[in-house]
Order: sequence, then C-alpha cells, then structure tokens
Amino acid sequence: MSSYLEATARQRLAALISDFTEFLPPAKEWTSPHLPQLNAPVSFDDGVVIGRGTIDGRQAYVAVQEGGFMGGAVGEVHGAKLVGLMRAAVIHKPQALILLAESGGVRLHEANAGLIAVSEVMRALLAVRAAGIPVIVVIGGSNGCFGGMGIVSRCANVIIMSEEARLAMSGPEVIETANGVEEFDSRDRALVWRTTGGKHRYLLGDCQMLVADDDAAFKAAIVQAMQDSAQNEVALSLAALEEEQKMLTARLQDFGGMTEPMDIWAAMGVEHPEDIAMLDTQAFLQLSASIRQTERQHG
Repeated sequence: MSSYLEATARQRLAALISDFTEFLPPAKEWTSPHLPQLNAPVSFDDGVVIGRGTIDGRQAYVAVQEGGFMGGAVGEVHGAKLVGLMRAAVIHKPQALILLAESGGVRLHEANAGLIAVSEVMRALLAVRAAGIPVIVVIGGSNGCFGGMGIVSRCANVIIMSEEARLAMSGPEVIETANGVEEFDSRDRALVWRTTGGKHRYLLGDCQMLVADDDAAFKAAIVQAMQDSAQNEVALSLAALEEEQKMLTARLQDFGGMTEPMDIWAAMGVEHPEDIAMLDTQAFLQLSASIRQTERQHG
C-alpha cells in the first residue's frame, strides 16, 4: 500500500499514469513572471505538471498540481498550463481528462492574474465536457482543494476523494479570519474534517467515489470512472442546471439550520453519527449504501 496523501505530484503521476509525455517540461523554463518581483521563489514547473499518457490502456490528458509549492495555488502560468492542456484535449479527443487536484485556490501573490487564470480554467473545463470528454478530478493531498479550484472541481463529471481529502469553497483559516473563531475554529481538526472531508462530501453527494488513501485504490477508481463515463455524463444544459439548483435548494431547506456535520448525518438517517470518523473506508461505504437504499424505498 502506497499513500497518495504523502506523495509528491510527480510521484502520484508515476504511480497512476503510464507512458506519460510531459507538455512544457522543466527545460522550457515556464516560471511565474510575478514572483521574482516579490522576492518569492519560483518553481521549475510553476507547481503543475501537464501531459498525456495512458491508464489501464486508456488514453488520457492529465494535470497534477504540486501542493508542496505554494500549496498548489494557481497563478498566471499555472493556470495557462491547465487551460492549454484542456484546449488540446478538445482538439485531440482523449478518453478522459484527469486532474489530480491539490490547491488552496488563487495564488494571492499574483492577485488579478490568478483570479483571471481560475476563471479561464473553469471555462476551458466546461469546453472539454461540451466536447464529450469526461473530466475526472482526484482529491487526496494534504492541502485539500479549496477556493477557485474547489469550484473548478465541482464542474467535473466525477470527483474521487479519500477520507483524508478536503473539498470546500473557503478554507477553514479563511472562514475564521473573515468571521471569527466563533464561526469556525480552524484549529479544531476533527471539525475541519467533519465539515470538509471526504466522508462528509460523499454523504452529501458532492463527490461520487470515496477510496482509501492508496495509489492502487485511486487508480482503480479512475479506471472505473472512465468505464462508466457514459452513464455518469450530465448534460451541460439549462434543464440540468435547474435540477442542480433544486437539489441545492432542498439541501438548504433540510440542513441550512445545522452547524454541526454530525447533526446533518443524523438527519440523513445515520443512527450513530459519532462513529462515522472511526469507520474504515469499506465499512463507511456499506453504511452509505444502506442509507441511500432506505432513501430510495421512502421515495
């Protein structure tokens, strides 16, 4: 068993993707033009690796964010590399576009350039989906996936997470800074994972697959998602958007007054929500399946 959480971007790439060809490799020296002006260090790949390869014999275009460089934050060059990969995917039609995401969001050092980059990534990702190419996002790094990249991830066809992964719009520290520790205590690690972690996101339906923190488990899930892409496809249409809004409205009505995730789990039918954190992945998935079966039976 090899931990996905503890690996670097290039280690994850080597574990999951075969025959990888990197676009814009380090020799091209694509680094941020903004960071040197702030006396900040640059990275030889600006914190993201892009290219094409295969997974279980299936062709894929792949991007991997490096959480070890500025928390995987998106700047101008970082975003341009993602956009370029996605535009190339639309032209060359791989069987999937895979994003191994680990990011705190926009790189604040680059201000508006970072914000514009994230908006361009979102537009490019939706163009990939509109071209009939499934987009699969994998989240399992220690930095989680927040801010603009959290929004980008939710634009994908499928999100795969581990229990240790985190996904949200605003990070715990951002919420605490903006609204105070009474609103959200970022030092309460158990609360952070209950609120933004993989188990909570899976129960709410924000991610479609939950796996153990293991390279092999993530790889198997990606292969399964590629095989099931036809069934998982959600049309980019007004009707689909309206259905999504209905779901979010119902969620707000059902859980909007609750501030503790365990209360939400109890409302969903979990008899002992305090036990969720201690369940291994397989036991948790069995519990989730029984809850969803009960929901279907009661209409």
